[in-house]
Amino acid sequence: MGLEQDIQQTRFRNAWQKASINLIYTLGWMKDKTRCFFESEDITAQQFNILRILRGSFPQPLSTLQIRERMLEKMSDTSRIVDRLITKGLVKKVVCKSDRRLVDVIITDKGKKLLERLDERQDEMDKALGNLSEKEAEQLSELLDKIRHGAE
Repeated sequence: MGLEQDIQQTRFRNAWQKASINLIYTLGWMKDKTRCFFESEDITAQQFNILRILRGSFPQPLSTLQIRERMLEKMSDTSRIVDRLITKGLVKKVVCKSDRRLVDVIITDKGKKLLERLDERQDEMDKALGNLSEKEAEQLSELLDKIRHGAE
């Protein structure tokens, strides 16, 4: 089974077009696979990404701009996602020490505990790429890096 069967298309302009379409299709497939994982904790993939970033910087808070720069998907609505995480008690805003006019964001204990629960289930996430050997997963990462860095 391949892309042709999955999207019911047999002709592509060339190998690069097929690879591009395959990347886009696979991204959607991965998002669907991970959606259920995050829904079990009532968060989205973007909220998980922000929590992961904030856990990595803890105890240092980050501005929403710093969070946006580190996000997997660069989006303009970082502030809105942070506000939803505040409502859930997973992060909180703190006054910036270097400029009291600014507000930074820090993960709460509740947010860290949620990530710990998800960490315990990480094997479920890894199953999405379970058809690949570890060496193939490394090769895939290298190829994806090559795509991004070759296009700069």
